[in-house]
Amino acid sequence: MTGVTEAQVLEALRGVVDPDHGKNVVELGMVGGLVVKGSNVGFVLEVAAKDGARKEPLRRACEAAVSALAGITSVTAVLTAQTQGKAAPKPAAHDHHGHDHHGHDHGHSHAPSRNPAAQAPAAQPTVGERPGVPGIKAIIAVASGKGGVGKSTTAVNLALAMARQGRKIGILDADIYGPSVPRMLGITGKPNSPDGKKLTPLEGWGLPAMSMGFLVAEDTPMIWRGPMVMSALEQMLRDVTWGELDVLVVDMPPGTGDAQLTMAQRVPLAGAVIVSTPQDIALLDARKGLNMFRRVDVPVLGIIENMSYFCCPNCGHRSDIFAHGGARRTAEELGCDFLGELPLVMAIRETSDGGTPIVMSQPDSAEAKAYGAIAAQVLAKIEHGAGKAAGPRIVIQ
Repeated sequence: MTGVTEAQVLEALRGVVDPDHGKNVVELGMVGGLVVKGSNVGFVLEVAAKDGARKEPLRRACEAAVSALAGITSVTAVLTAQTQGKAAPKPAAHDHHGHDHHGHDHGHSHAPSRNPAAQAPAAQPTVGERPGVPGIKAIIAVASGKGGVGKSTTAVNLALAMARQGRKIGILDADIYGPSVPRMLGITGKPNSPDGKKLTPLEGWGLPAMSMGFLVAEDTPMIWRGPMVMSALEQMLRDVTWGELDVLVVDMPPGTGDAQLTMAQRVPLAGAVIVSTPQDIALLDARKGLNMFRRVDVPVLGIIENMSYFCCPNCGHRSDIFAHGGARRTAEELGCDFLGELPLVMAIRETSDGGTPIVMSQPDSAEAKAYGAIAAQVLAKIEHGAGKAAGPRIVIQ
């Protein structure tokens, strides 16, 4: 049995009428970023900013209409309200009724000007021109060139270690495809939106947090293209009531793709921390990540060597499973600071999986103290030269 087609999804959405305009959402050009992979469907429903809160029933109606199609496993519809002077949706220039246009990105072709994330600007803004977030003094990225190096574990424990040193810290999980911060902080549930415009972050261990993992079920696949990812990232950053923070830690997805470029080019990052394991293959990718930040004028605060060594819990024998010292040598070669080593210890894995990060659950352990030492260095670097920022707001539903 073949999967559902774009034409079938659009046909279903033509049955959903926007009561404010008396026309269906496809005709109005409100459907953007349509992605169909087998039985999984994702799309954006774009509305005017002033209508954001009122359009939630329309979003649910769109999801229900597509879910009713035979063979559908999951439907993810994101309501995106733009604030850049956009009026109500305009009718599409043409209607593909009854035709299946594979490879055609419906919605973006109908109304490309309504999705700023889909259009590359003529020139990227410099750090000083990148709008920040009101109330947040500094934003830092914790990044890696590849997956599997313990970046999220490092980001969570680093954020908590900074909080234990008397700073107000928040964490943004920027990994749209594989969010892990909710589990690591032991947080479940969905964020509220008291005013229908901004989301209230959930809290774990005193840390305000936002993640796509709060907005979709843990086993729901995210099948979005780049523009949808970039739009969601900006909304999770700017449309959240973070309050007054000294530092917002951003747990970046691995690699050097759309999400990393979005954060690096559109947010005044005070710096980036690169996480790598010691072996050569991981360090090759770490170099790519470091050089990406440098190319977009984001200061690299330093490199952390994670899983640096393993000590047997029974006999205490040390083994350099992934080699040792590679990150320090790479930092020296690339002219950046080496922030420290973190061991490969079962307790770190167990506490991360259990939602009880080791910095909080075992604060007197050697591992927690190692995170604390790195956190102190990062804070010192930020406080001696962090970019201060305040900026605009984008409405999210």
